[in-house]
Parts: sequence; C-alpha cells; structure tokens
Amino acid sequence: MAVLDVQEQEQVEAFKAWWKSNGKWLLIVLAVFAIGFAATQGWKYYKTNQLTEASILYGELEKQLVSNDPKRINDAGQAVIDKFGSTAYAPRAALIMAQVNMDNNDATRTKSQLEWVIQHAEEGGLQNVARLKMASMLLDEKKYSEALKLLEEKHPESFTGLYADLKGDVLNAQGQVAEARAAYQLALNKMDAESKYRNLVKMKLDALGDAK
Repeated sequence: MAVLDVQEQEQVEAFKAWWKSNGKWLLIVLAVFAIGFAATQGWKYYKTNQLTEASILYGELEKQLVSNDPKRINDAGQAVIDKFGSTAYAPRAALIMAQVNMDNNDATRTKSQLEWVIQHAEEGGLQNVARLKMASMLLDEKKYSEALKLLEEKHPESFTGLYADLKGDVLNAQGQVAEARAAYQLALNKMDAESKYRNLVKMKLDALGDAK
C-alpha cells in the first residue's frame, strides 16, 4: 500500500479536520436553502398544511443545534421523521442527526439514520450523500466489501468524482494499488479543475506513484 510522506499526511489530516469541523454546517446551510426553495415553489405532492407543520418542527431542530446536545437534537429530528416522514424535511433531519451522532462517535445511530435516508428519501442527491457517508464509515471499519458494494450503486454523473475518490480509498486500503490509481484518476477527470477537494485527490494519486 502506498504511504504518504509526512508533509502530505499533514495536509490530508488538516483537510479531514476542517471537514469534521465545518462539514455539518455546510450540510445544514445547503439543506435549509433547498427547503426554502422547495417551499417557495410549492411541491404539488405535499399538502400545504403538512409543509407548514413540518417546517415548524424542522425549525425546532435547527434551534436545538446550537445546544450541541445530541439527545435534544435527536429528539427534535426524530419528531420530524415520525410525524412528517413523507416530506422533504425528514431526510434532511436524518442527515443532520447522522452528522451530529457521527461527531459524537455513535456509529449505530449514525448508520441507522443514513440507512433511513437511503431507503426513504425521494431526492437522489440526499440518497447519494447518505450513501457516501455510509461507505466512508464502512471503510473506517475495514468493511471493504460492503463499502465497495455501496459505491457500485447507480448515481448521477455529478457524483461520479466523489464516488470514484472514495472507491480509490477503499481499494488502496485493500492494497489494490493499480485499481486505486484508476479510481483516483477517474475522480480527477470528473471533478471541477478549480475544486480544492480535487487537490486532495491529486495528492493521493501522486502518492501511489507511476503505473508499472
């Protein structure tokens, strides 16, 4: 398996630390924006009163985030799912709870909430976010076959770079250097040239060395 040098390892760890600290807030901001847009446009398949009531409960979840109390956040999020599981608010609540529980090392709850999103979200984007997070957890647990199975799921072209990058991580962890190199190269090809995340992928690809 390829090994990063000290400087490269420090850069990778710095990126991971930044994501752990800021990733959940980026997720929340994106979720709130998406919900605001959906509400103003009006989703025909949801009743107006359902959206209104669901938005109130979701607002309570947002308020609990500042408490940084996992129990209060989980209780508020679960209320959204239990009462309005068919609305667009439910999978977003589940993703927020999953991130909070991941930050608090509660793998069981995190997986349960991610699985709920994968099974119940009607928006493909949310399903793919949950699937990628789940695969990342399985990689950390060295459950490589399960992670790869998730990463083989059909997904939109816009997610190909992220799927390929994570697949490269799994393959590299298995010692399959040639396959990992191909996955990282695909990720680079699919990512925006200006993306900072792309730099991390390039670093991992370079660490594998040239193909023999």
